[in-house]
Amino acid sequence: MGIALKELISGKEVDIKMLTGKIICIDAPMILYQFLTTIRQADGSYFTDQNGNVTSHLIGINSRIGKLLQYGLRLVFVFDGKPPELKAQEIERRKEGKKEAETKYKIAMERKDFSEMRKYASRNVKVTKDIIEETKELVDAFGIPIIEAPSEAEAQASHMVKKGDAYAVATQDADTLMFGCPRVLKNLSLVGKHKKNNKLDYQTYKPELIELSEVLNELGVDHEQFVLLSILIGTDFNPGGIKGIGPKNALKLVKEYRNKERLIESLKDKIEFDFEEVYRTVKNVPVTDDYQLEWKKVDQKRINGLLVEKHNFSEERVKKILDQLTEQTEAKKQTSLGAFI
Repeated sequence: MGIALKELISGKEVDIKMLTGKIICIDAPMILYQFLTTIRQADGSYFTDQNGNVTSHLIGINSRIGKLLQYGLRLVFVFDGKPPELKAQEIERRKEGKKEAETKYKIAMERKDFSEMRKYASRNVKVTKDIIEETKELVDAFGIPIIEAPSEAEAQASHMVKKGDAYAVATQDADTLMFGCPRVLKNLSLVGKHKKNNKLDYQTYKPELIELSEVLNELGVDHEQFVLLSILIGTDFNPGGIKGIGPKNALKLVKEYRNKERLIESLKDKIEFDFEEVYRTVKNVPVTDDYQLEWKKVDQKRINGLLVEKHNFSEERVKKILDQLTEQTEAKKQTSLGAFI
């Protein structure tokens, strides 16, 4: 999932308060994957309600997204539409990986090896239609706008930032940079202190801002060459890229050959996929301007109905988050009134 560019891309930590009032597009598929991977029990299994329904995603939305709203961020959730045809291979690869992880999980379970159980369980994340629909229901109840992308959520969110309708995209993947997103925020859903797995101490997460202009400047390439670099390493449309070519070598090749035609010619004996088709797919992922950004009042009754009544969440914990949101909203109103007077 995503482009393996970590060793070439660096960002800078920013104070969450500097994002107050800014419109942030949430890469919904990524954040759901993140919640379902990390919000689990000691044996790696999902958190569930008394009827066995998965609730890990709802825990993440309620607690972490609720916290971001308290900071005054104006969130927008962007969901995937129909995937490009070339992504079918990556989707199949992921399915095979999940089957293998499920087999290894069962072996670890027989051995009662909780560490291994958690490791392999996190590799078998399944984002079902029910999970997506419940996420949308809760997000909407929080008054957060929902955008349905015609294809890839990351491409749509990047398009919105490029248009100036949003400040940044919150995601863990570098795909947004490939789609030309000016600003990307990492670790946004992890902001704050979190207990380390099987340890007594905590780890503090801060948002990390990555700016495309700075990335291109540091790498010494333009965006067109960055797209070529991404394809060499491997995207969701050509998983694995070209065998034997890692990020640093790919950057060297892109700088040496400068354009697509010369690059393809130099690597024609190594390329095992249709480079031109991958390139066209990256450059032409469908996006839309048919959306509205409208933030509504938090619907406490709907939130309680979904979390407390349907999924047995602690009424006290849900109320605490809702009360904090109400306090933040009232404080903002008072500040605005004071400025007016």
